[in-house]
Amino acid sequence: MSRGTFTAGQGVTVQLVKAGSTKLRYPAVVASDDGTHAVVRAPWGRTTVRDFGFVRFEPGDVFTEHYWRDRWYAVKEVRAADGTLKGWYCDAARPAGIRSDGIVIEDLELDLWLSADGTTVLRLDEEEFAASGIESHDPVAASMARRAMDELETFARAGGFAELLG
Repeated sequence: MSRGTFTAGQGVTVQLVKAGSTKLRYPAVVASDDGTHAVVRAPWGRTTVRDFGFVRFEPGDVFTEHYWRDRWYAVKEVRAADGTLKGWYCDAARPAGIRSDGIVIEDLELDLWLSADGTTVLRLDEEEFAASGIESHDPVAASMARRAMDELETFARAGGFAELLG
C-alpha cells in the first residue's frame, strides 16, 4: 500500500472489508489529507433507506468520512440532503490502508453512534463482534477495537468529536 497523500478534489474509491471479503465499494471525493488523517465525502450509496431505529440513512444523505493511517477507527459525519446534521457513525477498524486509487478499511464489527444533539451515545454490534471470533484468532486486533470504542465513547460523552476531527 502507498504511503502517499491524496489531493483535495481527487476522486477515490472506499473499499470496506469484513472478515477478508469486500462488503462495500463506493466512490468518494477527497476533502483533505495531511498524510495521517484523510477526509472524504460520499453520498449514501444505496437507493433505499436503512433504518437503524435511532437514525435513518437515506438517498441524498452525505457522509464526511474521517480515516486515519495510525488509529483503529473511522468517524463518519452524516448529514441529510438539506445539510441537517444527523450525527456521527463510528467504526472500529484497522488503520486505513491507502492505495493510489483509494482507501481500504477493514471493519472490526464494533460501532458507535452519537446523535447530532449529543444526547444519545450507543455502542453497537457487540454480538457481531463476539460471533466474529476475532477475540480468539486475532486478540491484538480485538483489544485495539475495544480500545477504539472506549476512546470514541470518551470523546462522544465529553462533548463530541470537534477536537478529534479538527
